[in-house]
Amino acid sequence: MNFLAAAGSRRLCAMRAVFPYLWRGKYFSSGNEPAENNSVTPMLRHLIYKIKSTGPITVAEYMKEVLTNPAKGYYMNRDMLGEDGDFITSPEISQMFGELLGIWFISEWIAAGKNAAFQLVELGPGKGTLLGDILRVFSQLGSLLKNCDISLHLVEVSQKLSEIQALTLTEEKVPLERNVESPVYMKGVTKSGIPVSWYRDLQDVPKEYSFYLAHEFFDVLPVHKFQKTPHGWREVLVDIDPQVSDKLRFVLAPCATPAEAFIQNDETRDHVEVCPEAGIVIQELSERISLTGGAALIADYGHDGTKTDTFRGFCGHRLHDVLTAPGTADLTADVDFSYLRRMSQGKVASLGPIEQQAFLRNMGIDVRLKILLDKTDEPSLRQQLLQGYNMLMNPMKMGERFNFLALVPHQRLHGRTHQTNARQSKPSPSPVAGFGELAWR
Repeated sequence: MNFLAAAGSRRLCAMRAVFPYLWRGKYFSSGNEPAENNSVTPMLRHLIYKIKSTGPITVAEYMKEVLTNPAKGYYMNRDMLGEDGDFITSPEISQMFGELLGIWFISEWIAAGKNAAFQLVELGPGKGTLLGDILRVFSQLGSLLKNCDISLHLVEVSQKLSEIQALTLTEEKVPLERNVESPVYMKGVTKSGIPVSWYRDLQDVPKEYSFYLAHEFFDVLPVHKFQKTPHGWREVLVDIDPQVSDKLRFVLAPCATPAEAFIQNDETRDHVEVCPEAGIVIQELSERISLTGGAALIADYGHDGTKTDTFRGFCGHRLHDVLTAPGTADLTADVDFSYLRRMSQGKVASLGPIEQQAFLRNMGIDVRLKILLDKTDEPSLRQQLLQGYNMLMNPMKMGERFNFLALVPHQRLHGRTHQTNARQSKPSPSPVAGFGELAWR
């Protein structure tokens, strides 16, 4: 068991003597909302019973229950994406986003020596829209990839979303294979003939030469929140409001808790969020890439170890109090990219984070937009393309809020490659696409 898993398995100290905590961050519950606004949902009843039985719970446990509880979790039985959902992601905004990511993976495949086969693994694939755009690029560049054996591997815990992904990606004439007891709980074939498999856990995906994609995946992993006090770091917990029996509030733990081990000794912020699960995923990705080659591309809301309070909720495309009506809104926290880099433990090279605006421009989004605009005279389609471009690139929208991080083998940056099944034994070292200015040759 690695040290992250070991630390996460230790029990919290027994704690009922907690300290009320009024939140000052703009995204959080202040603890002073009127009780009538706090809808009593099935998830709230479940949490109240849990807290009465075991005491206050960590924010991480709260997030995990609210989002992925098998019976009542927000992600488990609903479609929350798109205009009718609670939030929209980049693939739903513009096809250009997925197309450029498809180009990135092909670019890395070429730079690493054109391996005879690769797995494309996506963590949390949403509706499958992003993969659909990537696969369209693969089909358009079929002459380049015709001798490469490609397979898709989707890591998805939500049965509802996996069904939507299958509708988006697979060929209707080929029946899906289902086995709920198996680590590979569903199999199919895409419309372009590529085999696709679904898993609940990254560790079940075959450890072979792979390219990994995590778009808006890390921001929903559970975070522990800590506040610096005169007595040292104290974890923020979720408890029942003693004044209102069906309302939750934040409190501070009276003593140190196990997750404090993830706070850096030289930390200067007075409030931090740490995500042990993200560290475990990064360790797994780093280990795989160092052993078998490939690369990982991570895109998410985030910062480089500078922000403090980022835990927030979204419902109907609006900010939503994180403790109100749990189970009806998405919960998220910005990704700390400095923590992700640290958790790679030097096994791979990391590039970024780089703002989405810069990454997409380096990938040629301006050129792609011009090509698409030149292909249509339809005013509504042209307006849609321009609006999508603005949403992705505008610094006040997604342009600066999203960041990209890449993990690649150290030898990738020095012109060496894993020799197994490589068609080109000595690729010349080349810049990693997206992380430097686009150069035309």
